[in-house]
Amino acid sequence: MAIDDKTRTELEAAAFRRLVGHLRERTDVQNIDLMNLAGFCRNCLSNWLKEEADARGAVMSKDESREAVYGMPYETWKQTHQGAASPEQLAAMKKAHSGH
Repeated sequence: MAIDDKTRTELEAAAFRRLVGHLRERTDVQNIDLMNLAGFCRNCLSNWLKEEADARGAVMSKDESREAVYGMPYETWKQTHQGAASPEQLAAMKKAHSGH
């Protein structure tokens, strides 16, 4: 595929925005489920966003990066949408991602 860097960046940014929008709509999917199935979650995505901002000298707090992904303050999202993890979810997380 031969596309210029500007177009590639625009496509990647659009795909990122769609992914974030999808994750905002799918509040039924818990972060632990994402971690167990895909190896990343909304928090990972917000951390990556902040790390990229930091690498480029852009000012972005952890709270700001999380709000950019969650579409609301993280604490509000947790209170509204996050359920308690089941013993099975926790066991799967421990087995697959002992570093998290």
